Amino acid sequence: MKENWLNKSRNKDLIVFFNGWGMDDRVVSHLKTDGYDVLTFCDYRKLNNINYDFGNYDKKILIAWSFGVYVCNYYYDNFKNFDKFTAINGTLKPIDDECGIPVKIFNLTVDNFNELSLGKFMKKISQTKNMADYCARGTSELKEELINIRDIKIKNYFNFDKVYISLNDRIIPYKNQKNYWSKAQVKIEELEGMHYIFDLYDKWSDLI
Repeated sequence: MKENWLNKSRNKDLIVFFNGWGMDDRVVSHLKTDGYDVLTFCDYRKLNNINYDFGNYDKKILIAWSFGVYVCNYYYDNFKNFDKFTAINGTLKPIDDECGIPVKIFNLTVDNFNELSLGKFMKKISQTKNMADYCARGTSELKEELINIRDIKIKNYFNFDKVYISLNDRIIPYKNQKNYWSKAQVKIEELEGMHYIFDLYDKWSDLI
């Protein structure tokens, strides 16, 4: 797993962001930090240990997007004492016929993964951005990441308190996301956008 501080200025408040599959932190690099230190994680081919002590921050917020909503729970012990948990277009059952990407579609994606299918996938994420610009890895590494996400074993899950769901999500269907989160006591905000929503915002505080 790769990590990067978008801002580390000894601010009192912290945002930790778990990215989606295949992406790097350029998907959110335009967001103004507005007095937050911001630490991002991506590339889930290998889930190595996180060795940060976040005790010096007054307010700690975890934001996760897409498959990152699931992967971040692997690090439950690192972030269980955070103050706020926000999920964006993802669920805790990311590969599921009712609550995530349907199992058959996911498995077909893995089995037939190549440059052509990757290009088609990227076009489904956003109408306004060329998402391939935010993905610097080859198909073999991206396929490896998909397989590892599928095989992750998670014991504990965060209680997310806010969820964004896009009405036009073509990656994790809106209906399936709504099926999952409607059973939880969570504030749901529905958006008109697609799977990628960060072009709708100028700063991190807009998401909190």
